Amino acid sequence: MTENTKWDVIAKRVLRISRETMDIRAARELRELAGDLEKDSKSRLVKSQSISGRSAEEIKVPSGSETPVVEEAPKNLSSADPTHRSLRLRIRQQEILAELGVLALQGASFEKLLDQTALLVAEGLEADFSKVLQYLPKENRLLVRAGVGWDQGVVGNTTIGADLASPAGFALHTHKPVISNHLENEQRFRTPELLLEHGIRRAMNVILQGDGSPFGVLEVDSRSEGEFSEHDLSFLQGAANILGMAIERERYESHLQAALETQQILLAEINHRVKNSLQVVSSMLQLQASAAEDKNLRARLEEASNRVATVGRAYDRLAYDGQYKNIDLGTYLREVVNDLAASNRGAKLQFEESDKISIASDHAIPLALIVNELVTNAVKYAYPENKDGVVWIRLAKNSDANILVSVRDEGIGLPKDFFVAKSRRLGARLVKALASQLKAELTNTSRGKGTEFELVIPIQLENIE
Repeated sequence: MTENTKWDVIAKRVLRISRETMDIRAARELRELAGDLEKDSKSRLVKSQSISGRSAEEIKVPSGSETPVVEEAPKNLSSADPTHRSLRLRIRQQEILAELGVLALQGASFEKLLDQTALLVAEGLEADFSKVLQYLPKENRLLVRAGVGWDQGVVGNTTIGADLASPAGFALHTHKPVISNHLENEQRFRTPELLLEHGIRRAMNVILQGDGSPFGVLEVDSRSEGEFSEHDLSFLQGAANILGMAIERERYESHLQAALETQQILLAEINHRVKNSLQVVSSMLQLQASAAEDKNLRARLEEASNRVATVGRAYDRLAYDGQYKNIDLGTYLREVVNDLAASNRGAKLQFEESDKISIASDHAIPLALIVNELVTNAVKYAYPENKDGVVWIRLAKNSDANILVSVRDEGIGLPKDFFVAKSRRLGARLVKALASQLKAELTNTSRGKGTEFELVIPIQLENIE
């Protein structure tokens, strides 16, 4: 095979590959062709050196820090250089599409992805300028959202027409790519003022299509002579498709975030209304208690009023937290205990937390009501004459890694025959019912001094960090 025939074969293979959809297999074959070119170049180097009087065996490939032997480009091979350069450019375009794909998959910020796309497509097409144009429907104009090569102040501020008379507008509305290789002679479209100001001689536009309405247009511009080809168009459209998928992902995430914020607002409003309704009920009970002449009835009504108010505060704390699926149990209980300390005149309350525990919000309220009952009873009955007593509330994980909540005092203690599981008092029945909701085990222990209640919640219900 003669040298010219070999170059013809390689050129035809390059042309066939570049017409195909750019994929990994095509990129691999392009690299193989690049290797063929390098081998051919070395072969010609050997021939050149042999002609000068040196044998092929005397020619060594330099390694390490040795000065490489570089052949001067033969004048009669200048026609092959564009093919070699075009091949290298196609390989770089494949690498750029891979880079953009990885960047999109890594979840890069939207602004960074726009900037990198503009930078890389300009590099891949050896162009001086590029820009990402965002469509503004109300104004029917395209905003320069990102770009390279433009004067300061253009990106983020300048807009161009999005009508069918402009190349970008035509691409946007017809979904057809536009190549204008001779803008000075362009008769089909109006050349935007921005391109005239920057001396642009040729431009190429493709649509940035999302799911539904298009985002805008991806455009590459150049001051140099030459022509953008269909191969260049395939590369630019590939970059636009990758960016389009990222744009759609950004839209989807924005919609999800908006829906989440709306849900949180609605939940906060519901909690707020529940709290207000409970406050009304609590106030009504308090009014009934103040009007009651019977001391026993008054005490019962006041007790009911306090319980209803506690439920209201528990809902209120959930609204303040802002997390409705899982909340930090330690932070939540600390707030509940602080509320109890502010409303109870008597023993001091101390909250201890040894482990960080996350709990589902629908389990937090019954747990807060249990703590409220146990602490209120301890304050009321453990220290009847001593107002300086202490009640300890502890949150931890036990030996089985289950959630453990204990309420302990050093007061006068409970009767020896008292067991919370058998008690028929209203407070004890309420605590047992709430513990049952949590599938928890509630026990009480009489210590040498005082009493301790322990609530063990199964680990499978919760997420413990």
